[in-house]
Amino acid sequence: MDRLLTRARLPAAALAAVVGLGLALPANAGDPAKGKGVFAAQCSMCHSNTKGGPTILGPNLYGVVGRKAGSLPGYAYSSGMKAAGFVWTTDQLKIYLPAPRNTVPGTKMSFAGLKNPTQLDDLVAFLDTLK
Repeated sequence: MDRLLTRARLPAAALAAVVGLGLALPANAGDPAKGKGVFAAQCSMCHSNTKGGPTILGPNLYGVVGRKAGSLPGYAYSSGMKAAGFVWTTDQLKIYLPAPRNTVPGTKMSFAGLKNPTQLDDLVAFLDTLK
């Protein structure tokens, strides 16, 4: 009987280990190719994304990951963005982009926010390639 119980516990233990590993995996890293499409549809009317690209309504986002908020030369940032005090990381972008005005009060960015988590992950993955 003990032998049967031991055998029954092994598959359950293996399943628990696999599920546990799944929970330990990082959140969706996003698909940069899909993110490029999100950028085209949601961001490109206000932002360029090429090295040396122009300021449109908002600053050029080439190299945004790793840049201090409110620091791109040649763009007139709001006082709120200048005082934000953080560096744009992928995590910070995922906080900011769903609700820009809640994250940085006084930002000039009028975008209501990217609420779809898959699109957000894809967009941030794309922005992270712009180096």
